[in-house]
Amino acid sequence: MKTETFEYKDGATVLEGYAVFDDKGPKRPGILVVPDWMGVSKFSNKRAEMLAELGYNAFVADIYGKGVRPATMEVCAAEAGKYQKDRPLMRQRAKAALAILMKTPGTDTTKIGSVGYCFGGTTILELARDGANVQATCAFHANLNTPDASHAKNIKGKVLALHGADDPVVPDTEVLAFEKEMRAAKVDWQLVAYGNAVHSFTNWNIPPDTKGPAAYNEKADKRSWIAMQDFFRESFA
Repeated sequence: MKTETFEYKDGATVLEGYAVFDDKGPKRPGILVVPDWMGVSKFSNKRAEMLAELGYNAFVADIYGKGVRPATMEVCAAEAGKYQKDRPLMRQRAKAALAILMKTPGTDTTKIGSVGYCFGGTTILELARDGANVQATCAFHANLNTPDASHAKNIKGKVLALHGADDPVVPDTEVLAFEKEMRAAKVDWQLVAYGNAVHSFTNWNIPPDTKGPAAYNEKADKRSWIAMQDFFRESFA
């Protein structure tokens, strides 16, 4: 297995992602990993390595730009907010990363999936709504909103949203709007809600007893990881 920090561009903006791949054996399905609002980090890179252990080539997308690695909640919110307000730019950055994944040695370009965490989950859903050639979109504790729900008609693959049932960041009204959007567009979609889980329930860097909107939930983390594996096996069969 190879790991490589990879520099690429979106227009004049220099980006730096992280690739984990096997270019020696049979071709492997490719998974685009879009990080949470902290950007490329040890957490996102570890998730890519875990996907590689399951038999996938993975590429961690850099949405913000090389060297832009916010470290505080305030800076994370400000940086992520730029793209939440500019969904075309969010989609553009995701497409730039997808192009790199497709070129990664040993990747089967007919079997492409995406994984996104929080902000990254929002990003991969926007990528799917943009009509990207992604067979399986798996969003963990994502904001599910979008400026124009009619774009769901462009989704080409299957969608799985893994949601914390008690997530105060993503209220029930947003979940219901997402369900309505998926039904109207006749998408092959699933939404799994994990009881007693709040926002960022997969992030082991946040203590389980944290007071506030985000906390790690080991049970929901393990259950959602299994759900993702089942989803990819079905999608790439």
